Amino acid sequence: MSTDKMIARKDGNTGWMIFNNPERHNAVSLEMWQAADTILDDFERDPAIRVIVLTGAGGKAFVSGADISKFESERASEKAVEEYNATTDRLYQRLGNLGKPTIAMIRGYCIGGGVALAVSCDLRFCEEGSRFAIPAAKLGLGYRLPGVQRLIDLVGPSFTKEIFFTARQFDAAEASSMGLVNRVVPSAELEDKVNEYAATIAGNAPLTVASIKRLVGEAMKDPEDRDLEMCDRVVRECFASQDYVEGRRAFMEKRKPAFVGR
Repeated sequence: MSTDKMIARKDGNTGWMIFNNPERHNAVSLEMWQAADTILDDFERDPAIRVIVLTGAGGKAFVSGADISKFESERASEKAVEEYNATTDRLYQRLGNLGKPTIAMIRGYCIGGGVALAVSCDLRFCEEGSRFAIPAAKLGLGYRLPGVQRLIDLVGPSFTKEIFFTARQFDAAEASSMGLVNRVVPSAELEDKVNEYAATIAGNAPLTVASIKRLVGEAMKDPEDRDLEMCDRVVRECFASQDYVEGRRAFMEKRKPAFVGR
């Protein structure tokens, strides 16, 4: 599945996935979600890609939710709504389960499904003028538990209630105080800061980074649901890797390590 409203770019060890519907503030159609899945397939298979950045085109929005102009063709029936919701849920879950870290680079509006997308990423960087909202209560929409849970895991139950109860827009400073974003950066510096972080992460041992992503995910679950065998296995794989040998040698030789991800 491909569409000109989704752009994939590879820059060294970083894969960029760009939502390209700026005339609608990067509102997302079903076709765009499906194309995003294909892009992630490619990034996941490519060993050169160690970090994935998600952003929106045009400078005015990250993602502003579903493309309402497509509702008649994509969400006119109960079956169509179920297909759309299943597609978005699968992508949000996939971002959390990817073995590679993800960064949301947010400019301007991050609304509804844009917040859900950003929350599904590992890190979130925004410009000072960014605005965040989940307007479900203004539209009479129901919001499914997995999306609510991801927001609770990030900002806690009280802020989650405030976001949903008020359905208002929060500015970047408020988003930062809630823990919704990791960093608020001046607009002119945002892409440089994201590139800096992506390069730092890409220069570290991929197996260690991937193991921490999985371990944090397991730690967020109820104790009885945790896969402790998997947790032990990914730690053992780090210690059994070539990268562990390389890390020790580089430290002793006082040089930068060259990790290969195995």
